[in-house]
Amino acid sequence: MEIKAGKILVAEPFMLDPNFKRAIILICEHGEHGTTGFVLNKPLDIKINELIQDFPKSKASVHIGGPVAVDSLHYLHNVGEMLDNSQEVCPGVFWGGDFEKLRFLMETGVITDKNIRFFVGYSGWSEGQLEEEMKELSWIVDDMDANYLLKIKPFVLWQTVLHNRGNTYTVIAQMPDAISLN
Repeated sequence: MEIKAGKILVAEPFMLDPNFKRAIILICEHGEHGTTGFVLNKPLDIKINELIQDFPKSKASVHIGGPVAVDSLHYLHNVGEMLDNSQEVCPGVFWGGDFEKLRFLMETGVITDKNIRFFVGYSGWSEGQLEEEMKELSWIVDDMDANYLLKIKPFVLWQTVLHNRGNTYTVIAQMPDAISLN
């Protein structure tokens, strides 16, 4: 399957890199300058208004988007038509947009915690780097389902995506995280 914006990367089951172990990454950009995406299933134990002091009261979760630029904040949401300059990544999933308008719409309750997920940092690959990792069978490319972002609990997302692929992947999805338990 082709690597492109709107697809997901599924970490192969024996990946040892702690940044990407059992990760599901939504690719938001892929082109001649490289690839950018966000890990969908690595939540932090912090809420957005704890991270940004003057942000509207919210219980919206914050996730580790990846190991690059961990001093940056990004967001994925399902309200692209409401936020100017947001970029549609795939049907029903948008990246970024006017932050001040986001603040206002969250303050007024038009956008709720159920519409958005925040990320600290991002996952990035230079030109050709991800293709090399694909040759090493580090990743499986799959279709993104908008429900993966906001409806599926992060701690079961990797298993859910593999289970949805069917066949051998259903068996792999049931493997315990600790190799010693296999």
